[in-house]
Amino acid sequence: MLKLLIPMDGSQSALRAVQHAINLAKADISLSVTLLNVYAEQVPYGAISAHVPHERLQEIEREYTDPALAEAEKLLQEAGIGYERELRVADDVAPMIAQRAEETGCDAIVMGTHGGGVLSHILMGSTTLKVLHLVKRPVTVVR
Repeated sequence: MLKLLIPMDGSQSALRAVQHAINLAKADISLSVTLLNVYAEQVPYGAISAHVPHERLQEIEREYTDPALAEAEKLLQEAGIGYERELRVADDVAPMIAQRAEETGCDAIVMGTHGGGVLSHILMGSTTLKVLHLVKRPVTVVR
């Protein structure tokens, strides 16, 4: 079974990465997929956690995660591919993706070329480039 980590930011590029995984499954490659949404920490998480109930923090996390993962989950469900979803908060997204790739023991990362940055149609995204430099496993970049 091929274990894939697919970072999701809600972009069309990330959805094409999911479609690539689905195409692999259609080619009779058995898959295990983890959808990973990492969002950049805007305020020190610990600073607000003391003042906000745990249930409310979970609700806020879902508000960030659900939109980014909803379409990907729908595509995987329709294709009959099992998956896990993860949410992480980090001050830098790429190192967290690399860390989760190591911790999950995934065989490969499949990710889109870019999210919605200013130069997104000209250059490969900076997060993608950082991940390519940080990991020691195959990375498939889907355009």
